[in-house]
Amino acid sequence: MRLPIAILYFLLRLVGRLPLRALHALGALLGDLFWWSRSQLRHHTEVNFQLIHTQFGEKERQATAKRTLQETGKSFTEIARIWGGGPERALALVREVDGEELFNAALASDRGLIIAAPHLGCWELLNFWLCSRTALAIVYRPPRNPALEPLLLKARGALNPEQIRAEGAGVRALYKRLQSGGVVGILPDQQPKQGEGEFAPFFGVPALTMVLVSRLAQRTGATVLFAFAERLPQGRGFRVRFRAAPPDIASDDLPRAVAALNQGVEDCVRLAFDQYQWHYKRFQYRPDPDEPNPYWIPK
Repeated sequence: MRLPIAILYFLLRLVGRLPLRALHALGALLGDLFWWSRSQLRHHTEVNFQLIHTQFGEKERQATAKRTLQETGKSFTEIARIWGGGPERALALVREVDGEELFNAALASDRGLIIAAPHLGCWELLNFWLCSRTALAIVYRPPRNPALEPLLLKARGALNPEQIRAEGAGVRALYKRLQSGGVVGILPDQQPKQGEGEFAPFFGVPALTMVLVSRLAQRTGATVLFAFAERLPQGRGFRVRFRAAPPDIASDDLPRAVAALNQGVEDCVRLAFDQYQWHYKRFQYRPDPDEPNPYWIPK
């Protein structure tokens, strides 16, 4: 790693010595700063809450948006404990596992297993938990700043997962791994490039959605499980949760399969709504190319 990245990794390890409760308290303050400074994170969150179909009134929507940014702040600060404290200390933060029987049954079937892990809770801790139970390949998109890629590979690679870029050769490696009964982890709500996905409802709003999970499931017969690491209150740790995918996720009808994928993400989000990455520009691309970008801020 280059020197600045090496220094950043050292700082992560240093800050990672703080108790999780302290890191979450700092994260909540960071979230308050995002809110009161009227940051882009707040703007994107508010746009998403105006778009999605919920029963929130205006007052409740604002309160939920503020809590969501506090959880976003926690996701930033807790990474120091997850990446900087080492996998053993990180795994000690898992207090319970909900739905572990689904995971164990999928492994025992030897059909291959796709873990669809939304941007919900602490997905980096989920990576460690999965690696502690089985050999795992994780799919990632290289960061916009190439200098950060070595840091990400080192931090996520503490338990030796196979880290595969989401591109041609990498996708072929995923098919081979699943066909041999292996386990693959994918972020299913990662927005694809325009022209590379299908539009499907997400909380009632059309969202450009990846097709990779459904195509892998169709062609390999692998089981799909949704999973996330839910943040427990007051820095008490995390709860790893598994949920079965909707049956249509491997449908030959691709729009139906992609709609099932989004439904699976929704089902997880409803279990820990505030902990979803609601500042993500999930609806940036619209089915009608003439429809404006909803996140655009007039100058």
